[in-house]
This record gives sequence, structure tokens and C-alpha cells, in this order.
Amino acid sequence: MAPRANWKGYLTLGELNCPVALYTAASTSDRVSFNIVNRRTGNRVHRQMVDSDTGKEVEHDDIVKGYETSNGDYVILDPEEIKAAVPDSDKTLALETFIPCGDVNTLYLDRPYYLAPSDDHAAEVFDLIRQGLKEGKVAALARTVLFRRLRTLLIRPYDDGLIASTLNYEYEVRSSAEVFADISELKIEGEMLDLAKHIIDTKRGRFDPAAFDDRYEAALQDLVKAKIEGRKLPARPKPKETNVTSLMEALRQSAGAGVEKKGAKPKAAAKTKPAAKPKTKTASGSKRATASAQRKAG
Repeated sequence: MAPRANWKGYLTLGELNCPVALYTAASTSDRVSFNIVNRRTGNRVHRQMVDSDTGKEVEHDDIVKGYETSNGDYVILDPEEIKAAVPDSDKTLALETFIPCGDVNTLYLDRPYYLAPSDDHAAEVFDLIRQGLKEGKVAALARTVLFRRLRTLLIRPYDDGLIASTLNYEYEVRSSAEVFADISELKIEGEMLDLAKHIIDTKRGRFDPAAFDDRYEAALQDLVKAKIEGRKLPARPKPKETNVTSLMEALRQSAGAGVEKKGAKPKAAAKTKPAAKPKTKTASGSKRATASAQRKAG
């Protein structure tokens, strides 16, 4: 069965244009899904819209969207008003700007879609654009109305087609400073850093999506199967206890495990240098960082 397109329109580059279709590239539809059921009767439970004040069910035609201006006060927006606010769509993906493929911070990548020609007559122009992007080692930025919003897309070559990824707007991406502000600056060097780099070197590899299994999904499938068959799943094994008492000992044991796995010899560790005093932004942070540095040096 041929996949169903999420969107159809035209891909344009200058005077070149061709009809294209957008298809979902990543989906959660194959995950285990549940219904809400009444435990006593085994029947499905349906949600109802209820007035928060009166407790009475609200009819579908009386349900509208509202923007809260203050506690309990709302500006009511009718569906026609919201629809009128949606930008007009000309169903066109105009390639506006070309940038190096690695120029977009991954924080801004939202959702990927496959972009393909929607008929045989479009194949030549489509492939010309795809090969142009590939040869130039660039990606294209384009905008269009998609799912009732004006969205910016990053378009790049992939196999015989294109990948179009919607991008988050700048206001949607939180500043890292909000989260990293209280992290103290510590100077890590000597044997500790050498061991950390050695562990990383012994675990180098390539990204292979097939190597990563969804353990939660697999566990749910096993649980459902066991319930259907009327059996219990074996108890989970308890996590192994460790006798690691310091960061340095943990590093040394981890480096040893890496050597056993790879059959490599660790590099000679440099002598441990006394850690410099950390730079902190608060008094409480300074105490925590100093105590941490003392533990690591010991």
C-alpha cells in the first residue's frame, strides 16, 4: 500500500518548479497503545467536556478556545477568527537560502519528513534540484504554510529524495544559560582527564540506529503477551552492587573494563596535578565545588 502524503504542493528554485509530496519520516504509530478502561466492567471509558464551575457536561457546539488574561478571565476566540488568522497558503516550497549542511544547530530541528516528486513528469526537475544540493554540499531553507502554521523547513538530499525538517523558531528554543548558569567551572587535568579520554577512545564507534532497541516498548509487549497467556514475567534482577568509593577509583575501574573489552593497553597516566580553585558564581556554589575538588584530588 502506497504511503499517504501529509501535504502536496510545489518545490521551486528560481524558474524551476515541480509538484512534490511530503510524507511522515518518523512515526510513533507502531508503539504499544492503550485504551482507558473501567476496571470493574472492562468497558472503555469516554472523556467528557465538563464546565469547571457548574460540573455539567458542555455540548460540542458550545466549546470554543479562550486566552486567559487573568485568573479566570478569558478572551473568547471563535473558530472562524482563528482560521482567518492563519496565513494564506500558496502550496509552494520556495528554496530561498542555501547553507552548509552542518550550519543548523540540532536544537532547532523539529520533525523530519520525506519529500518526493508527486508524479513522473516532476522527476527530472526534482532530481536536478537534489543533485545540485548534493554536489554543492548544501541544504536549503524554505517556508510554507504547513498544518495551519507558517513553518521554516531545512531541505537536504537523502538517498534518491530529499529530507524536509521543520525547524523550531528562536523563541521556542530555551537559552542554555537558564540551565547552565549554576554550573561551576572546574579545571580537570592530569590522570583523571587522561583516564576519561582513554575510556572514550576504547568506546569509539559509528551511529547505527538498528543497534538501539526500545527496551520500554519491548517490555510492554512482553507484559501484554504474558497477561494474555495468563503467566507472570520473571522478576527483574537486582542491580549489581559496587564498592567504588571515589571518582578516581571509578575512572580506573572503567578504564580497566575498556581494556578487557578492546584488548588494548591504556596509555601511561600522567601525574596528578593539584586542581585549581573553581570559579563560581555564588557562595553556596563555591562551597560545593571546593568540596567536590577535594574529594576528586583525594
